[in-house]
Order: sequence, then structure tokens, then C-alpha cells
Amino acid sequence: MGRLATILFAHKLGTSLEPECKMYRLAADIFNDTAMVLDCLSPALPKIPRVALLSFSSVLRALCGVAAGSSKASLSAHFAKRGNLAELNAKDSSQETVISLMGMLVGSIVISHVSSTTATWSCLIMLLSIHLATNHAAVRAISMHSLNRQRANIVLSNMIDDKKVLTPEEVSIQERIFEWDGVLRWRGSKPFAKARIGVSVQSFLGSMSPAHKVTGAIRDEDLILQRIVKIFSGEEYLLWYDAHHKMASIVLKVQASSKAQLKAWGLGLWAAHRFQNEYPTGATTEKVMHLLKSTLTDLSSQWDDSIERIKAAGWDTDIASLETAPGTRIQLHVEVASTKSNTIQA
Repeated sequence: MGRLATILFAHKLGTSLEPECKMYRLAADIFNDTAMVLDCLSPALPKIPRVALLSFSSVLRALCGVAAGSSKASLSAHFAKRGNLAELNAKDSSQETVISLMGMLVGSIVISHVSSTTATWSCLIMLLSIHLATNHAAVRAISMHSLNRQRANIVLSNMIDDKKVLTPEEVSIQERIFEWDGVLRWRGSKPFAKARIGVSVQSFLGSMSPAHKVTGAIRDEDLILQRIVKIFSGEEYLLWYDAHHKMASIVLKVQASSKAQLKAWGLGLWAAHRFQNEYPTGATTEKVMHLLKSTLTDLSSQWDDSIERIKAAGWDTDIASLETAPGTRIQLHVEVASTKSNTIQA
């Protein structure tokens, strides 16, 4: 069970491990401590439930191994400021050895004074609580310099509102360790919409018009896709905001850079925020189209200066950390026919 869980976990969530390394570092400790509690509970259960409980415990340990190993690699690269990754890992291993030896020494002293079931469980819960609390504090103290979805929300919303770019240290105070994937928040507010980046063309079209229940075909009677391609002809992405589901969908072109991905996310965030304020009860396709066009114009007019200010604040804009699932890229070829009608091939 544990080996199978390792393969499935890495396949399903492998892309999100680096952008959300702080979350998975703490989640690994939660998985491991939960598995430890389940192992302690297993002797009190009958044979069949005990096997199921121990199997689940092995799954949690497998998840801990994947999450801890990958997040540790990402965090080690973050702390290796001078490219001294080997030195950092060597010192980290030495530190772990010292801590393990100290733990064995203290454990040998404590175990001689713990004999009853109540005392055993009290010590276990207390030590696990201390373990999780200290790890939570340690993870919160880390100031990552890459812009994942949550940090991009915080930085871009404050920059648009106050014209001020927050530093990684300021953002680390505001960001949550566990955050819903893809939610859009404006300056730490409640989630008001969601966004997806790197979606497929089929998913992108499905957000514009409902698919046929039997064939799955999508009819674009309003030529939304053609108009979106025209609006974003100078960009490295396409974006559409589904007003009904409050979902911004972003398709990336093959040449999309990390800065273009950040701009696309910022556009989706700002457009969703404007939509919430201007059309709280909903809007027609024409109004959504106008909103996207005007928001793109406003963002593009200040983007070159904004990206320089973001870099000056200490953010690494060359790292693409917005995709948390395997994404797709498209290549567009726009052909102009003699009848002046456009044919779009993706």
C-alpha cells in the first residue's frame, strides 16, 4: 500500500510540491505524527480492523516520505544562497544526527518514569503537539522569493491598490500555510473567485459554452474564442472569466515565460475583482469581454514598470511557480481568408 501510495502521490501532486513546499513540509509532519498515533492505537483493535489501520498508517508514512523529501530539496535550494547546496545538506545531516542522539538520550530517561497507559498517551500527545507547533513556527518563518498563487495574490493586489510592492518578508507574515488551490483573494480578503492556469483548450472552451451532454461538442455561437484570440494577440496567453462559476481560465501559449504567467494571473485576479465590484449580480458576455479588454489595457500600461519593482523588492520572477498541476501549451496559427473571416487553428 505504501509503495503504491508513493507512486500515485508523486504522479498526482508532483507539480505542486515545489510551489507549495512550505505547505507540504508541514503536511509531511502531520502525516508522520498521525501514522504514529494510528500505530499506537492498532493493538486495541481486532485483527481485520488492525490490518486496515496499519495499511492506512503505511500510506501516511509514504506520503510523508514524498512530501518531506521533495519540500526539503526545494527549501535547501532556497537556503543555498551561494550555490553551496552540498555543504548545506551535509550540515543538515549532521544536525539531524545530533538531534537524534539527544532524543535517544532524553527518551531513555523519560521512558523509565512512564509506565501507565494514561502517562504514555499524555506524553505522546504533548510531544507530538510540541513537534507540530515548532515545525509550524519554523515554516512560517521562511520567506520564499518565488511567487506561487497565494503570494502572487498578496503582492499583485497590494501593488494595484496601493502602488506598493511588498517584500518576501512582509508577504510571509500574511500568507497561510494551508490554502485552497486556485482561490483568488484581494489583499487577504475572503475568496471571491478561483483561477486555473495552464488549462487545455477543451477545458477553456467548456468555460465559455456548455458542452453537449452526449457528444461533448461545444458550440461557440458568439465567436467568443475568435474575439479572445484577437484581444490577446499580443500576449503569451489567453484568458476567459466564467461569470457564472466565478472562474478565470488561462491557456498558455508555447512561448509563455514565467513573467507572462505572472501577468496572466494578475489579469485574472484584477478582472475577477473588478467583476465582483461592477457586476455583483452577473453580466452578459459582451460586458465580460469589455471588462477583460479594459483590464488588460490598464495592466499592460503599467506592467513593465511593475515587474521591475517586483524584482527590486526581492522577488525572483524567473521561477514559474503558478502551475500546481501538469499544464498544457498551445500554438496558434491565425490565417486571414479573402472573405476577411479568421480561421483559428490550435
